Amino acid sequence: MDTLLQVLQPLFDTAFAIRGVPVSWLELIGCGLAVLMVVFNMRVNPVAWPLAIASSLLFFALFWNSRLYGEAGLQIVFAVVAGWGWWQWLQGHQHDGAPLRVRHLHPSVRIKALLALALAWPVTALFLTTCTDSDVPWGDAFPTAASLVGQWLLGRKYVENWPTWVAVNIASVGLFAYKGLWFTTALYLLFVAMSFSGWRAWRRLAHDR
Repeated sequence: MDTLLQVLQPLFDTAFAIRGVPVSWLELIGCGLAVLMVVFNMRVNPVAWPLAIASSLLFFALFWNSRLYGEAGLQIVFAVVAGWGWWQWLQGHQHDGAPLRVRHLHPSVRIKALLALALAWPVTALFLTTCTDSDVPWGDAFPTAASLVGQWLLGRKYVENWPTWVAVNIASVGLFAYKGLWFTTALYLLFVAMSFSGWRAWRRLAHDR
């Protein structure tokens, strides 16, 4: 942990300031990679996944430094899951043996995904409350838990990953604004709009097929 932060320490230098609040090079580069990742996700292009790995590692350092431990830990999970998602998009198959395609969740699976979120949110919040010095355990826990669901849906090319990201990004806007990460807040406002665009594009793809 300390070794990674030491390696990335030069990137914590200020690139510029917004209303007197410094924006680090690490935050700036991480945001740029994340925007590219979402663009490629919208186009169902597997290049999105290595971009996801790189941006996740940068955001891990940023969030850990800001005591957003749930979000930081989530970035490590993202990096691992991105490797799985990359393989899924290149080699994965549906239950009928056909290559993965953009499609909707079956209603029964949708209910299971919601139940998984309903369980993961309080469990994550309890962990953050008891095992870390997080000052926003519940606010940190919701996007953490919902993002895990969203990553699985995205990796399996389900349209419903996009409304999940809408919820995650809206919650994250408030969280990062509270922490004074204004550039990242602006990024997640952009992500809200991009999530709606991705939702519309993937619904069209699912309908066309």
